[in-house]
Amino acid sequence: MFESLSDRLSATLDGLRGKGRLSEDDINAAMREIRLALLEADVNFAVVRDFVAAVKQRALGAEVLDSLTPGQQVVKIVHEQLTELMGTAGTGLSFANRPPTVILMAGLQGAGKTTMCGKLARHLAKQKRSAALVACDLQRPAAVAQLQTLGRSLQVPVFERGTDADPVEVAAWGVEQARAQGRDVVIVDTAGRLHVDRELMDQLVAIKRRVKPHNVLLVLDAMTGQDAVNVAQAFAEAVDYDGVILTKLDGDSRGGAALAVRAVTGKPIKFVSVGERMEQLEPFHPDRLASRILGMGDVLSLIERAQEQFDEDEARTLDQRLRKSQFTLEEYLPMLRQSRKMMRGEGAAGLLGMLGGASRQIREQLRNTRVDERHFDRMEAIILSMTPYERANPSRISGTRRRRIAAGSGTNVQSVNQLLATFKQTEKMVKGMKSGKMPNFGSLLGR
Repeated sequence: MFESLSDRLSATLDGLRGKGRLSEDDINAAMREIRLALLEADVNFAVVRDFVAAVKQRALGAEVLDSLTPGQQVVKIVHEQLTELMGTAGTGLSFANRPPTVILMAGLQGAGKTTMCGKLARHLAKQKRSAALVACDLQRPAAVAQLQTLGRSLQVPVFERGTDADPVEVAAWGVEQARAQGRDVVIVDTAGRLHVDRELMDQLVAIKRRVKPHNVLLVLDAMTGQDAVNVAQAFAEAVDYDGVILTKLDGDSRGGAALAVRAVTGKPIKFVSVGERMEQLEPFHPDRLASRILGMGDVLSLIERAQEQFDEDEARTLDQRLRKSQFTLEEYLPMLRQSRKMMRGEGAAGLLGMLGGASRQIREQLRNTRVDERHFDRMEAIILSMTPYERANPSRISGTRRRRIAAGSGTNVQSVNQLLATFKQTEKMVKGMKSGKMPNFGSLLGR
């Protein structure tokens, strides 16, 4: 996410951090690089002009030029201006005092709108809210079937009347069905077009007038860059939507849409989709994203993701055993399982980037690293093929035992040896964390 932009900005700001004093020429040179980086990220020209002007004005002030750490002050200013550009603070959904809360989804065809309905339903389920879906995208033949498939996988009801019905009537009927079933939220999927047209807008306005949604969300494809901002403007002029969901942000190395959409339209970004799986939808936090763009990490999001993935009982048991200096393959197995969940989609580089402070060289080495599910399957199978004695005493696993474990797990002795070597490295990492030493983040992957 934002690799190119992040690298360019980080390189520019790194050049300022080491200087004891900054001249006006230093700041002008840095502003030129920041301007180019943002333009290459496909950020709207007017937005770039205003952003650079605001940063430069503050950077030439006394808070920087008279500071003992002027480079750090400039980084602070850029971070604050990026945060302000994207919205200062994240904004969530509005919920009705009397359910159901109605959410109307809008967007062009191909932006991922129907899939986003499912992701949003899953996100709401994590908040203990029961959602229902209404299929009003009757223009695309497979849209109703796609929504039904998503509903079955999420165990969420889908209200539909086929493809020959009036979408406005279907929307109103679906909301009533959700109310009758006691659903907290009803998400209405509407028709998309390949481009903005009057028929699409008229239909959206009619549905909005009929169901009176509490939230109208525009789904935008972040990979379309400046075009996404143009679409957002066109929708804003015709339909007064409340916020934006950016999809495919994991595939957008430029990130211009995320930086410019609020500045151009005045509409906040509410959610971002960072992968294809249903769980890869995140609330949008401008300050956290600004930190990630500048290579400063996003520890809060990492903690939230860990809290979602980690089993509380296993984590508590593991903590207790580690406090007693007990670390065997019995403790290693749940760590592998939880690490597997954490690494999905993001890869090693993504998680390292959320920690912050990693050099560009390290991130580049790990950037194309993705989790091989079969690698974790093999490691888990090997551990499960061991006896309780062997898991508790890995150092006493002899050659004969290794051959038996390999046969039982469907692997080979080399794989068993690799697992034991990886465990030994992880054991050192755990001890190093206790003593305050820097851990080896690659050891869990066995690389």
